[in-house]
Amino acid sequence: MLDIADKLRATDAGSRSLHEPWADTTLPAGRMVLTIFAGIAEFERELIRERTGSGRIAAKAQGVRFGRPSKPTAEQITLAQRLVAEGKSARAAASMLGIHPATPYRAIPD
Repeated sequence: MLDIADKLRATDAGSRSLHEPWADTTLPAGRMVLTIFAGIAEFERELIRERTGSGRIAAKAQGVRFGRPSKPTAEQITLAQRLVAEGKSARAAASMLGIHPATPYRAIPD
């Protein structure tokens, strides 16, 4: 935001809010308020980054895996096919094996 304000000032322009009288970068007080708000926003962004990083570290320590789920193994697919052939629903088979519910449907030949 401060970069945008600097570019506007370099072209002898400014920004003015129609609803907020303090948001007028053509006046020194408006530039000061903008600077303060930008500093607070940067501080909050750093706090969020810090908390997110701490949360990721704690989650990894508890065994949480990030990223895309792994593909089902050939054994899981074969077992899902067998469970469906034995009368289990495809959704129930997927739930038992911890795979996506669509996997047994895709594995069943047409």
